[in-house]
Amino acid sequence: MGKPTGFLEFEREEGKNIDPIERLEGFEEFHKLLPKEQQEKQGARCMDCGIPFCQSGILINGMVSGCPINNLIPEWNDLIYRGKWKLALKRLLKTNNFPEFTGRVCPAPCEAACTAGINGPAITIKENERSIIDRAFEEGLIKPEPPKVRSGKKVAVIGSGPAGLATADSLNKRGHNVVVFERHDRIGGLLMYGIPNMKLDKSVIDRRVNLMKEEGVEFVTNANVGDDYRAEDILNNFDAVVLATGASNPRDLKAPGRELNGIHFAVDFLRANTKSLLDSNLSDGNFISAKGKNVIVIGGGDTGTDCVGTSLRHGCESLVQFEIMNKPPLERADNNPWPQWPRILKVDYGQQEFEAKYGEDPRKYAINVKSYEGDSEGNLTKVNTVDVKWEKNDKGAFVPVEVPGSEKEWKAELVLLAMGFLGTQDYVSNAFGVDLDARTNVKAGYGNFRTNVDKVFAAGDSRRGQSLVVWAINEGRAVAKEVDSYLAE
Repeated sequence: MGKPTGFLEFEREEGKNIDPIERLEGFEEFHKLLPKEQQEKQGARCMDCGIPFCQSGILINGMVSGCPINNLIPEWNDLIYRGKWKLALKRLLKTNNFPEFTGRVCPAPCEAACTAGINGPAITIKENERSIIDRAFEEGLIKPEPPKVRSGKKVAVIGSGPAGLATADSLNKRGHNVVVFERHDRIGGLLMYGIPNMKLDKSVIDRRVNLMKEEGVEFVTNANVGDDYRAEDILNNFDAVVLATGASNPRDLKAPGRELNGIHFAVDFLRANTKSLLDSNLSDGNFISAKGKNVIVIGGGDTGTDCVGTSLRHGCESLVQFEIMNKPPLERADNNPWPQWPRILKVDYGQQEFEAKYGEDPRKYAINVKSYEGDSEGNLTKVNTVDVKWEKNDKGAFVPVEVPGSEKEWKAELVLLAMGFLGTQDYVSNAFGVDLDARTNVKAGYGNFRTNVDKVFAAGDSRRGQSLVVWAINEGRAVAKEVDSYLAE
């Protein structure tokens, strides 16, 4: 705990964001941390709650409550309150390989489960976490720590997203020789090309990757395993293989006119933008530009928000974001009590920026796309929609029902499909001969992570389906433990 009466004495306070209009001028991170003394007061707010639900990491009603990697949150909150930042760093790194990532992009299920949040504002757990690790890097406390003894065993990790990196980092610390294969030109997977710079500056990833290199992890980029790298060669040359390729099959919306130019998956839009930004500060033009276009983003999750923020920075002419679900309530409903994840209206950075510029929220709820239309050259010009209402069918399940007379046309030259992912791309799994489950994820049980192929394991989104970065780290750490045991057999 922090100060026994801290949650009564100090108000919740977070670092300031750069003004929404100002930050639209570039792709730099816009959230600033509090000064150290003020951050210590936020640590003081952590109360003696008896049972720290914040670090429980359990599923309630299908949603995570608390931290999936069981961060020792009350401990490091107490330590920063007492000014013991080095000890706080040790406790943080005991459970989390990459707090500089989760402190930026995690949706903070820990705060949703915070006991102080029952009747007031939760503790600033996410910001406290980021503050500990960022200050540690700034003060030179993070140094390479290569293992003193090597096992002589070699492990291949396919994929360098958060699950792959956590796997590699954990196995390397156990003394194994780890090689990470990444199909793109930069290391980071989802972290590098799926999350825009304003949420996670890529120098933060490079800093961690360079540290891992100094500790002995080998990285191979432009290595598309299953295509230009043979699975058979990897199986012959390594003692174990971990598939951590993510869930990169985007969900499509195959309405009439889907073949028109101007309709793109959000992941392609975001990846191309980040690569061009890093390669040339967008001067090479090798990206899907929203400049001067009427943009429609279909999907209301984090990826949809990233599309909104990126399109605004390009200088789009107009933008609207469609969500097929009803607008969430402002407060928890009776069937969504604490400590469940709160199903309430979330206004993220992209919506904040749009509202600052245009004076309204860009989202339209309970709406469905019926068709796309284009010109004689095959270019998208408009999207046709219909409103829906959610009603129970004869099986008791809620389904969308069209509202008669609610049809509408929307001018659009660019549509971005941000409706989530269906599973892993199967060419890697086919190459290794591993089985897939009914959801097209690699079939491997949580806990042992073993596939049907000897010495091949799977972890992260490729095994569990689309999920949070913090769950990917959880699985990377856990599969590393299992692989370590396997190599000792």
